[in-house]
Amino acid sequence: MKRIFVSDCEGPISKNDNAFELTQHFVSNGDKLFSIISKYDDVLVDIVKRKSYNAGDTLKLILPFLKACDITDKQIEEFSAHNLVFIAGSKETLKHITRMAEAFIVSTSYEQYIKKLCEALDFPFENTYCTRLNIDKYKIPVQEKSKLKSIAKEIASMPMITIPREAKSVRDFSIADQETVKRLDEIFWKEISNMRCGVILSEVKPVGGKQKAEAILDIVKKLKLPLSNVIYVGDSITDVEAFQLVKSNGGLAVSFNGNNYAIKNAEIAIMSENNIATALIADVFLGYGKAKALQIAEAWNTNSLEHSSANPILIERYSKFRPKALPKVQIVTAKNMEALSKESSEFRKKVRGEAVGKLG
Repeated sequence: MKRIFVSDCEGPISKNDNAFELTQHFVSNGDKLFSIISKYDDVLVDIVKRKSYNAGDTLKLILPFLKACDITDKQIEEFSAHNLVFIAGSKETLKHITRMAEAFIVSTSYEQYIKKLCEALDFPFENTYCTRLNIDKYKIPVQEKSKLKSIAKEIASMPMITIPREAKSVRDFSIADQETVKRLDEIFWKEISNMRCGVILSEVKPVGGKQKAEAILDIVKKLKLPLSNVIYVGDSITDVEAFQLVKSNGGLAVSFNGNNYAIKNAEIAIMSENNIATALIADVFLGYGKAKALQIAEAWNTNSLEHSSANPILIERYSKFRPKALPKVQIVTAKNMEALSKESSEFRKKVRGEAVGKLG
């Protein structure tokens, strides 16, 4: 039976957060600016549930500031090409999977980054869904650039927002954080929206949240296959809707070094510094279905792998590269979800670095 492999890019395939890295490089205090806006993104999605706003829309909110610094499409492409960092084994994993089944990348990342990533991995760009961007077409006045740089400086000076665990609304936040959210609302939905560059916020459509789920629906429609035949690998808040769609329709949702949003919506959690664990789970799903894939995850140890349905070539490759201890692969349950969430979030920071690992 034909099955489909779909994966997010940043996290499961690469260590990059390309938009964060671009902002850090081209904008003064860009790392702090991006981190604040990313947390604001989490607030709008998870707490406010702002209408017509999707997880990953950080990638359009930062564009006016990048444009104010005169960044071009060519610079984005060149920077992306020079700063690609992959999870070990990604190329081999994708090559193995594409020999078995149709494979797709569904990513919030800008298309300039995804094009360069596909070139490096020998993966067909036509099998990707990503955020289309032509930043060169936007023209903004000199005075507006100056204003945007001033706003960027203001945001970068704001304290980091903390989302209380049991928060149901922004009113459950500290007074200081409520003020920060209020000011960010004013900046993006009043000030910038009314600038000439405000058109960027309405025209650029990041592929995150609902758009990732829609991409999967488009894939299964084109291939005329059911959602139950899909394995989806993700790691963040932008993957929640994709996880929910696949899982609720009998497919398999896999978190790879995921944060709390990913763990709470996945069925299998992988914590690994290389992609061979993903390859093994995917291999069994694509060859034998979901029940067998869950079975191998449930009995995850060296002996069970060697006697499993997984491809012997993968097992041999894994035996050569595996560390002293097996990477952690575990079924996510209501009982272990909180502990796994904390463990995976910390492991994520170890693999991708503190700054990128703590982003939503």
